[in-house]
Amino acid sequence: MSELCLSEEQIGSVLRKQEVGAMTAVGYRSHGIGEQAFYSWKSSYGGVGPLNVQRMKTQEGENRRLKRLLAEQVLNSAALKVLPAEN
Repeated sequence: MSELCLSEEQIGSVLRKQEVGAMTAVGYRSHGIGEQAFYSWKSSYGGVGPLNVQRMKTQEGENRRLKRLLAEQVLNSAALKVLPAEN
């Protein structure tokens, strides 16, 4: 499984198990999670509840959308500056 295959609740559950000491390398592998994905989640979502994980993912998507819009506007602005001024 990859990060995209697990729900926010499942990610939160895996991280909570590790926080209380129940999760070992064998434990997260039994969930089909690789070591790299586990530590990536831990650094991104550690100490965050499932509802907050969902909010964070929603905000990340919104941030990507806004960055894309900003990049398009910057490109449009730069293109307008390059065009010769019409008199």
